[in-house]
Amino acid sequence: MSENTEIKYKILIVDDDDDILDFISYNLHKNGYQVEEARNGLQACEMAKKFKPNLILMDVMMPEMDGITACKRIKSDPKLNKISIVFLTARGEEISELEGFEAGADDYIVKPLKPKILLSRIKAILSRANGNEKAQSIEVNGLKIDKETYLVTYLNKSHVLPKKEFELLFLLAGKPGKVFTRENILADVWGTDVFVVDRTIDVHIRKIREKLGDNIIATIKGVGYKFEI
Repeated sequence: MSENTEIKYKILIVDDDDDILDFISYNLHKNGYQVEEARNGLQACEMAKKFKPNLILMDVMMPEMDGITACKRIKSDPKLNKISIVFLTARGEEISELEGFEAGADDYIVKPLKPKILLSRIKAILSRANGNEKAQSIEVNGLKIDKETYLVTYLNKSHVLPKKEFELLFLLAGKPGKVFTRENILADVWGTDVFVVDRTIDVHIRKIREKLGDNIIATIKGVGYKFEI
């Protein structure tokens, strides 16, 4: 039996593609989630009020009302703003990703969707939303980060990272796909009472890439960085 079966989290899927709706709905039902569907942002807003989901998986480009507008409307409602909203985006849609986070989205998942990754991300997002953010380890797509030992394992190789490199990687990997601004990174890793120049972040990112590969962290020009593997 799925560990989610007893909890019965409620998830609303919003997409105008019937194949995607069927695919996600099937996998969520199979893993014990309660599921409802909507085919545009307008329906999503109405369903959010009736169904009161814990999480909304929402496409960006849809007829009648797009996902960005729907997200803003839901997040502006005091009765609904605790709902976690995750956008489903095509790879490389960086503008949509930034707009989504600015609209209040909690995360995003890249299409094409793979069942194991989708379910793993949903589980992590629901865990964060329910106050379990102080995780001591992160495991995503073959990368394991252990906060107790400061050990990072990737592609069957283990690395002991210096403290700030580790904390920076832990921050980014904790929300795969989320774009962290330089201000976010400085505040979370170095703190607000320490003077650190932007170049310091770049140097730490470069060192992480040297150890784990160039593709593990993407640079969003003029904004910051995001973790993606």
